[in-house]
Amino acid sequence: MRPRFLWQTGRRAIALGERTLIMGIVNVTPDSFSDGGLYADPARAVEHALRLLDEGAEILDIGGESTRPGTMTVGATVGVPGSAATEAVSAQQELDRVLPVIEALRRQRPEAILSIDTYKTEVASAAIAAGAEIVNDVSGFTWDAAMPATLATLNCGAILMHSRGRPHEWASQPPAADPVALVLSHLAENLEAARTAGIAPERIVLDPGFGFGKRGDENYLLLARFAELHSLGRPLLAALSRKGFLGRSVAARLNVAELPPEARDSATIAASVAAALAGAHIVRVHAVRPTVEALAIADAILGARA
Repeated sequence: MRPRFLWQTGRRAIALGERTLIMGIVNVTPDSFSDGGLYADPARAVEHALRLLDEGAEILDIGGESTRPGTMTVGATVGVPGSAATEAVSAQQELDRVLPVIEALRRQRPEAILSIDTYKTEVASAAIAAGAEIVNDVSGFTWDAAMPATLATLNCGAILMHSRGRPHEWASQPPAADPVALVLSHLAENLEAARTAGIAPERIVLDPGFGFGKRGDENYLLLARFAELHSLGRPLLAALSRKGFLGRSVAARLNVAELPPEARDSATIAASVAAALAGAHIVRVHAVRPTVEALAIADAILGARA
């Protein structure tokens, strides 16, 4: 039986656990690994977002900075300790990309649940003021030291994701002896830090961070043991969409050299169904309509177990 929660976002209490909710991805970036900047233009991003809502997305996650492997992030350092790295996307650039989309969606679909995908406090604050009600921080509130205190003052929901290092460090990460234990430990620490900062637990959803500093097989172990994450006592989100480890598995099965991101949606659906059957409350995907159909079956199976 999947545990049930009420996720408090300030605007509403979202029921989690009755069925698997779908978070549709809206990348307002020129360099996303998954859609190659198809929706970098705000007008096209809004059109895409509206289509995802019509296809059945319950939440839209809007992002203005790519965190694909190898990218630099604000605050990262390279080489000599203390040396500044070139920031990939400034807070102002990110705001210029996402705010027009959030504002347009709030006007056109005022009932829509909007999330801002950012690790920067300045962007989080402005996005919430513009109408978003969730902050999805891939760093687990750690890349911007002010994020915990900022979230404590914002009346919003929050997604705390685990990342093992920053994107430019992932290729050099050593294997984890027990990636599941590592994720559990780090999420528990970050969750406690969030509580200490004044973020109410009922506002937090946890994400184990598939692909974020995890090697291929480590992601499968994390997926196979996903149910262990329920021990943390918070709702769970699985963001598996078009991840590289899925593409490598399918490519090997098909005996081809590579499977591009846009060809990984069937693999994403399989992985998302596996996560849902293990108790994920939310899945984050690019292809919404086929995921809706697949999760209808997964949720029926979960209902039969009750």
